Amino acid sequence: MNTFFVILIVVLAVMVVVSLVRGVIAFLQSAKLDLEQGGERATEMQLRQNKMMFARIKYQAMAVLAVAVLMMINR
Repeated sequence: MNTFFVILIVVLAVMVVVSLVRGVIAFLQSAKLDLEQGGERATEMQLRQNKMMFARIKYQAMAVLAVAVLMMINR
């Protein structure tokens, strides 16, 4: 049972990092497009950035919950 939670925590941590990197990339693209165009494309990139950052928060919460459950089991 402990192995399952450890693997789950590692997978969730990787998902947090991936969503963080994708959100930062969307932010950089949004800033670049905003400077170049200032049009509709920048808004689309900002929505993608917001979606990735929300995913990061979701995965972090799931990872914290998994750590809490693992600690309760090993108590």
